[in-house]
Amino acid sequence: MKILLLEDHPIFRFGVRQLIAQRWPEADIVESESLADALQRVRGDGPQLALVDLNLPDADGLESVSQLRRAAPYLRLLVLSQNTETAYATRVLQLGAAGYLAKDQAPTELIAAIERIMAGGRYISPALAEQLANLMTGGAPGAPHDGLSAQEYRVMLLLAAGRRVGEIGETMHLSPKTVSTYRARILEKLGVDSNVEIARYCMSHGLRDDSL
Repeated sequence: MKILLLEDHPIFRFGVRQLIAQRWPEADIVESESLADALQRVRGDGPQLALVDLNLPDADGLESVSQLRRAAPYLRLLVLSQNTETAYATRVLQLGAAGYLAKDQAPTELIAAIERIMAGGRYISPALAEQLANLMTGGAPGAPHDGLSAQEYRVMLLLAAGRRVGEIGETMHLSPKTVSTYRARILEKLGVDSNVEIARYCMSHGLRDDSL
């Protein structure tokens, strides 16, 4: 089994490598510290699974998932993130990741997550599954940002980070017109009137891009 470990913190990489080696001593673990390097490594005879941190020096959080999916559609992605916001996890899964796991849960759940994903399934932690179930069944009131599509959510985070429409278009490989359309929908759905208010909304709801 060949696994790509995309993570820029060496201590966390070491811990993850040790966990995997204990369960699969024969595993071929390839390490990358940047998205650019990872994109090179997934081409050709690449790994079957990638463990992806979204806090990278050369990528805007959710863009890591999007670009890896485009470069290697066959690649199974397990996102390891410090962000425990339910809506953020939902967007990652909508973009095609096979699993989402909070970093503080990795010591106890990482192996089970890898086993589930390599068997063809998807993985989210029991705690996150319960939160998502509550949202779907009306057990908890939904926030305005829960109504955003995956693309709209990505645009919202970039706008909140101060990115201009043109910059967002380049990052997401979209035309400025399309980004402006998404922006208009975001303003309407959030009930705000400007990029500044989008930023305030994200701050008040604890929404942020892990890489920013």
